[in-house]
Amino acid sequence: MCPRKYSRWRLIVKLLPFALVAPVTSFAQPAPRSVTIGSNPPGTVFYALASGLAKIASEGGPQLVVQPYSGTSTFLPLLDTGEVDFGINNAVDMALSYQGPNRLKIGGRNPFQHTPNVRLVMRGSILMTALLVRKDTPMKTIHDIRGKRLTGEYPAQLANWYNLYGFLTGAGMKWEDVQIVPVPGANEGVDALVQGRADVALHAIDSAKVKEADAAVGVRHLSLDCSPQGEKRLRAAVPGYYPYWLKRGQATAIAEDTCVNAYDIYLTTHKASPDNVVNSILKNIWDNVDKLAPLHPGFKDWTRRRAVDADVTVPYHPAALQFYKEIRVWPASMDDVQRRLLALNP
Repeated sequence: MCPRKYSRWRLIVKLLPFALVAPVTSFAQPAPRSVTIGSNPPGTVFYALASGLAKIASEGGPQLVVQPYSGTSTFLPLLDTGEVDFGINNAVDMALSYQGPNRLKIGGRNPFQHTPNVRLVMRGSILMTALLVRKDTPMKTIHDIRGKRLTGEYPAQLANWYNLYGFLTGAGMKWEDVQIVPVPGANEGVDALVQGRADVALHAIDSAKVKEADAAVGVRHLSLDCSPQGEKRLRAAVPGYYPYWLKRGQATAIAEDTCVNAYDIYLTTHKASPDNVVNSILKNIWDNVDKLAPLHPGFKDWTRRRAVDADVTVPYHPAALQFYKEIRVWPASMDDVQRRLLALNP
């Protein structure tokens, strides 16, 4: 009896290390050697930002490889399923895709496929846009454009349609209050302004196209309606938009203190992205964020201070949330924001 008893104990002792190791190895999966980040095509701001992030995020972790696509709507479904690991997107597009066309429409439109699995890693820089007029016009604010010829439709760049919709709604105006001059994109709209075929156009702040128009005929941006009521209407019209004041001379065509439209750029992923991968990419960006600004002007506002914010339009990835909590930049109020966003796609 005794030898058999001791034999059992010897077997238990031999197997015990395997019993302890097995659960750990099943969860501690090694990080992949490379992961992808989707972006808009080469030559765009988003491609430049994705390339800059890939450069510093790959230090000491998985290699982050930029994968360009024709646009956000092309790669968002791939991000949702995990075929693309990360993405560079804007807050408005993410609101439309995360909530889906059955729940959210802006001005009656939502061209995006529903992507309930997308998650936020870090809020980054600010995109700013505003109306543009010739420098010698008497128009000063958006309220002065009633009855004027405004470039519009933008079938090649639907984001610009949302910009105009938000601008007009924020000012308590409708499409019928202006004369729309159809153009395919923002650059063509500025061309129409320069050539005298339109009175008002739209473009990004401090863009090369605005600099070109200013050199050609002289242009300046108009202030939006940034009164408390106007801000409330703007935010309600387009989730993710908010007013932003620029000082005179802060950018090309800012001839005086001007209120423009702003919305955020996001580093995104999907909810099944491994925690260790998300943590590695985020930590490398966080630790080296000061290296971003020299890489591209679009990184000027990509700061630690802007990483966490209550106005985000998609929930944070669990690993990102944990990271921010550990370094104490996640206020308690953000828990309610996270719960509210997750409840949209249970």
